Amino acid sequence: MALPPGSFGLPLIGDTINFLQDAQFAKKRHQQYGPIFKSSIFGQPTVFMSGQEANLFVLSNDNQYFVATWPASTRALLGPLSLSLQTGANHQNRRKLLYQAFGPRALVGYVGAMENITQRYLDKWAKMETMTWYPELRNYTFDVAAKLLVGIDNGSETALGHNFETWCYGLFSIALDLPWTRFGKAKKGRKLLLAELENIIRDRQQGTPSGNDALSLLISARDDEGNSLSLDELKDQVLLLLFAGHDTLTSAIATFCLLLAQNPDVMAKVRAEQQQFPATEPLTLEQLKQMTYLEQVMREVLRLVPPVAGIFRTAINACEFGGYEIPKGWSVLSGITQTHQDSQLYPEPDRFDPERFSSERSAKPFSYVPFGGGLRECLGKEFARLEMKLFAAKIVRELEWELLPDQDLNLIAVPTPRPRDGLRVKFRRTTMK
Repeated sequence: MALPPGSFGLPLIGDTINFLQDAQFAKKRHQQYGPIFKSSIFGQPTVFMSGQEANLFVLSNDNQYFVATWPASTRALLGPLSLSLQTGANHQNRRKLLYQAFGPRALVGYVGAMENITQRYLDKWAKMETMTWYPELRNYTFDVAAKLLVGIDNGSETALGHNFETWCYGLFSIALDLPWTRFGKAKKGRKLLLAELENIIRDRQQGTPSGNDALSLLISARDDEGNSLSLDELKDQVLLLLFAGHDTLTSAIATFCLLLAQNPDVMAKVRAEQQQFPATEPLTLEQLKQMTYLEQVMREVLRLVPPVAGIFRTAINACEFGGYEIPKGWSVLSGITQTHQDSQLYPEPDRFDPERFSSERSAKPFSYVPFGGGLRECLGKEFARLEMKLFAAKIVRELEWELLPDQDLNLIAVPTPRPRDGLRVKFRRTTMK
């Protein structure tokens, strides 16, 4: 059977640089070669595939044809014990343990602190009037993640926050371990982060776990055999949770802010819905569930610009898809962005249209996968949805924003989509009562 069409690019580095720098890399090659093509990125021959059937094939064959994989830089920086690098029964066992920090009961406990931090930022932004928003949104999501996951106030202003930024920047890079490379700097950042986390964990283990943040829940969590997480494992898992609760969320929230500014009709409808809820009372999970139009908007934001563009796997057995062979040992990247752009699934896919989610049309399984799917669906999915929705409800009630002229709004794609010029905006308090 034939290999997929495509080319491996340059010797050694293949197409890695194009992949990292060109947000349209996969789209262009899908146009050239069709729904499946081969390339070489991060030193690995890689099959790119997209579409609902491709996702279904990849995500429902975990441990049979595929295991989760990441580029070498990501593996090294996440750490060997990270949940994202575990497979099979070990992954399932650890996932069950970590889920305790994201179950319904834990989420209810997070709402109050999330709302307080959001309010603090909204008040700050209202005074600033104009600013570059994306870096501020990064600080906001890190403050929320640091508070709810680790129990630290104003995390973005601490050494933990600064080292975290350096570490994040190298996650998807060429794994060249030299002091001046992105990867080298990130590796040093990881060392400093782990030392910080070790201090925090030891302090918490010696004190009484408060139970109000994910770390306290993980320290007291036990698996089916009654075993707790080791110190090294706690450090790797907390680092993963901080990344998951920060980078992808910042991207999703920034996209929401951008798309609402560009679509005043949608903004008006979101505002109108918010007027049904008493503005003076603290938000509750129950109220958030009733915001059905806002829910549609969120779904459409994540369809149009999913924070994670694709799902990495390694073929552990040779298999075939779409009439082509996928050799054992090759990487596979199943495209989320490309699937969400499929006009068969989503008519006029480039149009921002929350109404497409208005009825519970029976979507095909794996046609909408902003959080992945199958055995490895994003563990923090409900945490992310909660934070997005709470932020959106609060900001729409309190602030109006417009985009400043003469800025580049094209998205940089890696590691997560963000506007090239950082999203420059002008604020004013709303007149909403």
